[in-house]
Amino acid sequence: MAKRRELEREVLRSIDELAASKLPAADLFRELHALLRGPFGFDGGCWHGTDPVTGFPTSTVADGLDPARFEQAVRLELQGEDATTFGAIRAAGHRVQTIGRATDGHPERSVRYRELLHPCGYGDELRINFDLGGGRWGCAAFMRESGRDPYDLPELRLAERIAAPIGAALRGAHLTALRTARPSPPAQAPAVAVLDTHGRLRSTDAAARDLIARMAEPAGLTGSVPSGFLTVSRQATRTGRPTEVRVCTPDGQWLALHATPLDGPTGGVAVIATPVSPVQRLPLAVLAHGLSPREQQVALHAARGTSTKDIAALLHLTVPTVQQHVGAILTKTGTRTRRELVTLLMADHLPTLGLPPA
Repeated sequence: MAKRRELEREVLRSIDELAASKLPAADLFRELHALLRGPFGFDGGCWHGTDPVTGFPTSTVADGLDPARFEQAVRLELQGEDATTFGAIRAAGHRVQTIGRATDGHPERSVRYRELLHPCGYGDELRINFDLGGGRWGCAAFMRESGRDPYDLPELRLAERIAAPIGAALRGAHLTALRTARPSPPAQAPAVAVLDTHGRLRSTDAAARDLIARMAEPAGLTGSVPSGFLTVSRQATRTGRPTEVRVCTPDGQWLALHATPLDGPTGGVAVIATPVSPVQRLPLAVLAHGLSPREQQVALHAARGTSTKDIAALLHLTVPTVQQHVGAILTKTGTRTRRELVTLLMADHLPTLGLPPA
């Protein structure tokens, strides 16, 4: 028992050190993957960056997985018919879940196990959502080969303990990405790609070809389509309605990916990428600064130009209480005035504020 507690403390110290290093999310995932392989004893793993507002995966770092199965994995994840999807785990009020625990020791009850994990030679799987402060900062799955023991209670306890610190590290990576964002070119034209119903590229314009190349993940990992494109197109196909996610490109530009199902005999989905608007950026920035739920509400109203008196009325607070919240928000964001705060939360880059490091 003492040995297990010391292992937990060592892992948590290492996570804190990684968080302090301010690594980009993809590099952070690779370091965490190496750190956790021993304590969890997994044979394959997959990490996803997500849109903090929707929770939809927008990037992937994986090891030991078949790239040809990626589209199937996305489809099974989003169709919502399995207790082990990241969304279902979150809806059940958990951060951590395993195939074995979710199925009461009968993994064949899981669609994902029957159609994906078992055919790939895997048995139990440990899944973690890195949710924190209202934001959905990422998620991870760790698989063990068939025939190995399932994850035990001490391993589940460790997974529970690391979820929040990793969420905080990923939130810090998002904050750094927002504060160092590359400004979008003036009047940047949308980039347009068309995917078939299986998530394969059917056609693109020149801007989309360039963008897909910029967003390319490790060779062969997700086929020819970046995770964000595949996720948003699959969700639009599943629901039959337009879907949107926010992504940050590896070179630091924040974009919105809009997916719309197409009519006609061949169907498919159009994915249109545009620079994020101030309205689309606002919830990301509010979540990334670690504000309390009430501070988030006040910050959203302040960014929209609502007066202190009106914020108090809308949120059923006193004016002095709103002023206290505004003061706390300015302190946490490193801004001095409401005007600076609005610029911080809504501008696509921050050239002149002189803000402290994220």
